[in-house]
Amino acid sequence: MTSPRLVATDLDGTALHSDGSVSARTAAAFARVEEAGGTLVFVTGRPPRWMHAVAGAVRHRGLAICANGALVYDLHTEVIVESHLIAPHVLEESVRRLRDHIDGLAFSVEYEQGFAHESDFPVGGWDAQRVNGQRVETSTLTSRPCAKLLALHPSMHPDDLQRKALDVVGDLVTPTHSSGRGLIEMSAYGVTKATALAALAGDLGIKPADVVAFGDMPNDLPMLTWAGTSYAVANAHKDVLAAVDHVTAANNDDGVARILEDLF
Repeated sequence: MTSPRLVATDLDGTALHSDGSVSARTAAAFARVEEAGGTLVFVTGRPPRWMHAVAGAVRHRGLAICANGALVYDLHTEVIVESHLIAPHVLEESVRRLRDHIDGLAFSVEYEQGFAHESDFPVGGWDAQRVNGQRVETSTLTSRPCAKLLALHPSMHPDDLQRKALDVVGDLVTPTHSSGRGLIEMSAYGVTKATALAALAGDLGIKPADVVAFGDMPNDLPMLTWAGTSYAVANAHKDVLAAVDHVTAANNDDGVARILEDLF
């Protein structure tokens, strides 16, 4: 079997354990890719501010595609090198439409540096523990370009919420979800993990047939369908499991590392 020229992997729920850690086995598998001359790219919904620990675990090598394709991040320098942002007037119109059509939404945004949220947007997980961002009025929230617009519903299933968001603002932004709760992540129109990965691969002269990709959630689907070979981890969303070429072990069982050990 010929090793792929490029490995693209999602992080949370895919290559990382559920506690957010990079296992020793996975770190070693990542190193094998680069030692064999392959290109390793992390393609994640995470913002750059969540990448420091991951960058350290892989010795600050390579590039990461962050915020579902909106930002390209150099892991060596920990600097954003490319941005595809949502313009303020699009943000404002998207929030207005969503609020008019779906009751109960609260909004936050990821900027290139940092984030902000409405007062009723519950900050959880990593942000609740380490940094609470900036609590602002909606008019301030939408006043400058951002990488991602996020809309949280307290009870709606994320699949249903995504379908509704597509109907309401699908001509303005690109909605997806990745968290398993009623949180929709919106990038600039047409921006996905696949568009950013395809541009990066094209710059390197790498064709989709030479790419293997790993993922677990709907925000990974564009990347998985673009790549020549696609894998889902066993814990993946049902739509991802139905779309990929292969299924590997779950994230907590180092499913990505197992495949990389075979490929490299």
